[in-house]
Amino acid sequence: MRGCGELEPNPAAHGVNPHPGRDASPAPQDPQGARCQLRVSLFDVARRHFFGRTWKGAPQPMRSSAGEPSTVPFNEVLYFHTSLRIPGVVAVVEVVSVADKSDGSQHALGCGFAILRLFPGKGDPAEPPDSQPQRRLCVYQGTPRALLHPALQDPAEQSGLLKLLEGVYLHYSLQPHSPLQLVMALLPQNTLVSGSEPIPGVVPSSDITGKADALRKPRLLKTFTCSLDKLSIVLHPSLEKFEEELLQLLNSDRLSQTNCGPDGGALAVQERRLHVAVHNGWGFLERPQVVVLDPAHRLRNPFLSACPVRSSSHSQVLALRSHVQLKGLAHHPAFAVVFQLEYVFSAPVGRDGKPSTTSSSRMAFMQCVRWAAWSPFQETDGVPEALDVRVALRGGAGPNPEGVMVYAVAPLGRSSTEVKDVEGGTVKFRFSTRSDGQSACSVVPIQSRAEDTSRLKKTPSPARGKTPPQFGWLRLAEGSTLTGVTWCMQEIPCASGIAHLEVGLNRTPVQMAVPDEEPLQELPFTPVHAPVIALGTQTSGSPTYMSRSSMAHLYSAGFPDILDYDGQVAEVLDPKEPVNFNPQKEELDVLQSNKLILQFLAFSRLPQEGMDPNWPKTVYFTFQVYRFPPVRTQRLLLVDADGAPGDEYPCILAAVNADGTVDSGSPGLELDYLVDPDFLKPGELRWFLRYLALHTLHIDVWDGDSLLLVGSAAAELKHLLRQGRPAVQVTQDLEVITTEYFQEGDGGGSGALAPIDVFTTVKGTLHLRLGNVGESCTLGPSAAVVSCVITPCSLYSQPLGAVRRACHAHRLVDIDANLASLLRSSAPRGHARPGSESEAEEDAARRRKLARMEAVRRYEEQGHSRQEERLKQSRDLGLIEAYRERSKVESITRMLSLAITTRHRVYAALGAAEFFEFPLKNPFNVQQTVTIECEDPELSVIVDSAEWRHFKDLTQTPTPLEEHMFHLKEGSAGPQVYLRPKETVYVPLKYQTFTSPRALQVNRRDASPSQGTPSGTQTPDPPESRTRSNPLRHHVVFRAGDGKPVAICQVDVEPTPHVIDQTFRFYHPELTFLKKAIRLPPWDSVPGSTVGGTGREQRIHVRCSDPNVICDTKSVDPGEPQDVFLKVAGSQSPQIKKFFILVDERLAAPAQIWQVYVHFLQRVDISCVTGQLTWQSLVLRGTRALRKVKCHTSHPGEIQVDPAEVFALPPNAVQDLRVGVRPRRAGARFAYLNVADVERHQLVASWLLCVSCRQPLISKAFEIVLPAGGAKGSSKKITYTNPYQNARGFLLRTDHPELLHFKEDSFQVGGGETHSIGLRFAPSQSPGTEEILVFINNQDDKNEETFCIRVRYR
Repeated sequence: MRGCGELEPNPAAHGVNPHPGRDASPAPQDPQGARCQLRVSLFDVARRHFFGRTWKGAPQPMRSSAGEPSTVPFNEVLYFHTSLRIPGVVAVVEVVSVADKSDGSQHALGCGFAILRLFPGKGDPAEPPDSQPQRRLCVYQGTPRALLHPALQDPAEQSGLLKLLEGVYLHYSLQPHSPLQLVMALLPQNTLVSGSEPIPGVVPSSDITGKADALRKPRLLKTFTCSLDKLSIVLHPSLEKFEEELLQLLNSDRLSQTNCGPDGGALAVQERRLHVAVHNGWGFLERPQVVVLDPAHRLRNPFLSACPVRSSSHSQVLALRSHVQLKGLAHHPAFAVVFQLEYVFSAPVGRDGKPSTTSSSRMAFMQCVRWAAWSPFQETDGVPEALDVRVALRGGAGPNPEGVMVYAVAPLGRSSTEVKDVEGGTVKFRFSTRSDGQSACSVVPIQSRAEDTSRLKKTPSPARGKTPPQFGWLRLAEGSTLTGVTWCMQEIPCASGIAHLEVGLNRTPVQMAVPDEEPLQELPFTPVHAPVIALGTQTSGSPTYMSRSSMAHLYSAGFPDILDYDGQVAEVLDPKEPVNFNPQKEELDVLQSNKLILQFLAFSRLPQEGMDPNWPKTVYFTFQVYRFPPVRTQRLLLVDADGAPGDEYPCILAAVNADGTVDSGSPGLELDYLVDPDFLKPGELRWFLRYLALHTLHIDVWDGDSLLLVGSAAAELKHLLRQGRPAVQVTQDLEVITTEYFQEGDGGGSGALAPIDVFTTVKGTLHLRLGNVGESCTLGPSAAVVSCVITPCSLYSQPLGAVRRACHAHRLVDIDANLASLLRSSAPRGHARPGSESEAEEDAARRRKLARMEAVRRYEEQGHSRQEERLKQSRDLGLIEAYRERSKVESITRMLSLAITTRHRVYAALGAAEFFEFPLKNPFNVQQTVTIECEDPELSVIVDSAEWRHFKDLTQTPTPLEEHMFHLKEGSAGPQVYLRPKETVYVPLKYQTFTSPRALQVNRRDASPSQGTPSGTQTPDPPESRTRSNPLRHHVVFRAGDGKPVAICQVDVEPTPHVIDQTFRFYHPELTFLKKAIRLPPWDSVPGSTVGGTGREQRIHVRCSDPNVICDTKSVDPGEPQDVFLKVAGSQSPQIKKFFILVDERLAAPAQIWQVYVHFLQRVDISCVTGQLTWQSLVLRGTRALRKVKCHTSHPGEIQVDPAEVFALPPNAVQDLRVGVRPRRAGARFAYLNVADVERHQLVASWLLCVSCRQPLISKAFEIVLPAGGAKGSSKKITYTNPYQNARGFLLRTDHPELLHFKEDSFQVGGGETHSIGLRFAPSQSPGTEEILVFINNQDDKNEETFCIRVRYR
């Protein structure tokens, strides 16, 4: 904890005050006009040395009067802040007599010194700082250097080596000064200052005398954010020669240290870093940003980064990829931007860590070579909005802001001042104050930055040091400027280590002039939360292995065996062994039908903090296999082993019927999926085999009672490849993992935003058996090789022997719907005219007979004449004749169009591009320019030859490829292609949709395949049933120069289900934007490859099926991690948004399809204190029917609900729910509350609890040491005194119930009496330190006091 205070003498009796009634001060006889001066320094008694900055006050004259003691009124107020709150740190106050000499200099003579104890020790009485009265100090003879005497022991005041000045005292007062926290970022710690001293960044006092105190109520100058763009460094005489000379000097120094001659092993430049920070003359405002510089030739061509480049104009420049953003600049001449160029070298090192000439291992070390400082406010009156800056670099011996050794500048032997300024090199950049789009005078809260900056500084150490001299604008304190300890454990997201900025570099030379209108550049984005890891849910922990007794218990449950078509048990595979996949062997297998079997065997619970040991009691699973419909299984009961604890043996899964009874059949749950050639579309077999070889099956595990997500598991499907075997099976133990979010700190109220930790937790283990049984069948179209070239035939072209010679005649009203509707509209009201397009031919004759009978009956009843009937028929015939004449041209045109129309059917999946080529022939004897028109944007012509070549290689299409085949004319309806007479060309087309099909054309089974059939077999409808449905039809029209169609391609699109690679579920407050980052592993990551090596820039495309969802990614270097950014607009609770994200490298076939569920819930904010129970009321509204419901929470150990049992929810009623929260850790986290129907197992209501918890005030702290690795715990006790006058009852809580147990959870103690609390510490198997909090609460569970016990296991 920091200490901030002021040193203030008593206004009534200040400074050196001889005690009344004693002799005068034994001060030496000073010259005439002598005055007294105070000098204050910090001293470490334990290490015996001074540290920090010595403050010197203004000389004050001595006042004396008859009969009164002599007094020196100093009237000085000193301020300081430090993190060294230890009794050994004291302030030494020296009184010096100062007299002016005749030559203008001063003569100083020490009169004595005093020791001021800043922080009380353990034996001193604890007195609140605010109530400390004015005190006095005894003054000792001599100089403060006497404290360095080795014989002097602490406390020095009681030592006989120091002699008091009788009757001389120093009056003072010491108290904390909280407003000083505003300026702690501007003032180094352990630095004593007065309120009249100017501090850059603090508004000076308006008093013209200069004696006003500006730090009593400090006010800060307005700050703004600046940006450094196009930063480059030029080293002389050239970059190559500079680094060559530097490496030679370092290498010779290395060889001299090892006492050996040239060995062939040399140093190498590993990295070039640049430290950039803002300095106010006293210290750095924030930790310097560290960025990586690269030679200009590497940035201009990344493929040449590994090639040696000789000296050239480009190789002399070190450039930065992007810009640097600096905060906290104030309009003050002392504020400056400091640069430090640092090289990272690698040298050969041996196994013992010493330099070696023969070892292949290398060691890295750093060396500062140049530094520079530039103040933007020394030459300009206002704030420069944009300025091109060129600053000379410095080197060699001399003071610098970092206080490090700097490589010396090689002398060039020139006397020109301009040449000497660039001997060390120059740094060039463009200074801008509007790069972030804000005003140049936007205020930055230095209060929060002060806490963050101090936390980022080094750990303080009162090391011996000297105050460096002043130079230029920079007035440096000693080396402890960069020291400090934080108040709170938080992290600044923007203050990172080495920032490899990934924004693209401008290809223009650095020396190029900047145009007048320069676009704003994007700042590097640093998310506050860590990205969610995609593609796998494996954790870094060691895999779980079952014991032999657990395996015996599992396989003795009687699960059904997986048998092949001969009734033999399938071959058992080891999941740890690699799989050798041979596609040709799979395609030539005689057993072309694959029956995939999933058997859910058991579930192993893992003890969870705050959860019931028997949680969960029931589970169900959701997943999707290949293109089959999504599955939600029935509820499964976890049956514990008889006579064995639940955490030792896995729990067997047993199906639960709809009435709640347990199924008495075989244990576990088996699901079958039949994949035969009738199910697969043409050419799909190889894609199905690729799915088994490369994909994983993601399974979501749900709690069957609370309907909360337990976690997710991933099963590899590569072991289902039979490779010519009749049947295979594999048993996998899958870890069920969930992702949780937690934000450290007090959950709010602090200036800095703490990062959100994303971590995974293992909830249990799912035991799953997978099998694949081959079955014989006739080869279908899926095994045939599909050609992507359309056969040029019309819709009515048939084989020669299949032409029909006769056809059945149809009535016009049966084949023309428009004519039928026209005749109905002309018929009298009430007259039903028979026949319609939807009627079958068999019913037509029957309906006509019935209509005639009805007409005869009406004719006899009404007495209509035959003449009227003939008139009506004549009117109908005239109407039919007119309709035929009007539609004749259209019918003939349609028939002619059908003669030149070729139909092609594609089976389109989400995001997958279906490529095919249409043979376009010029039927004329003259050349033609054909325009290609596509009516749907999802069906397009491939005009890029590189994309065309990619699809041809992907589909192995042997047709020729032409470069620059199409002509794109502005204003044309589509691309144009030139055809010679009777020439045939192949036009590449593709159909690709990014919209998820709303309704698939296949008939879906029930969501739970196990209901209705014992085996739960999933068999989709064959393609014949799909062809009977009406597919989507799109037309591509090829028009000649006169606008008439030459050929028409009709594309029938049959939507097919797509494969789901991974499912993400996010829970978010309603009506708010969800912003997430999903991290991909390196796209082309190869074991042993280097990050950022030579290679092309990685570019991955992402698309979303929902146009209202923003999904984006950025290009990164090879080997760098790729993030997919997601932004979803919120909806009302309890809506669930479902969409798909497609990840692809070329937008041809999606490499990954993610299914994303966003559950928008009602948000409830709860603010509480750790260890204290806080209640919140919620309103539950009933549905239309009476329900029996129960409340469930995701953290039952920290959250309780009233009512906790099952209760009846009347229809349309309002029920009050009370939620009690008692967190065990300070910070912010999410929790979930579900209200589930216990009979129908449906979700009635759900809330998202946003818990913000702060740490309580710790009143006492204890520390104990316990042995580690023991089997027994340890018992201790602590005392508690009741502060009240009457008897009270108290409750005991702890944040680590697994480590600490109480002898009694509650106790009663009388008023003012003391009670002993018995503690029992659990044994620990590993050494370490753990802090345990003990909460003493009252009967209302409100925190009274909190004790902290630090346990050290050794």
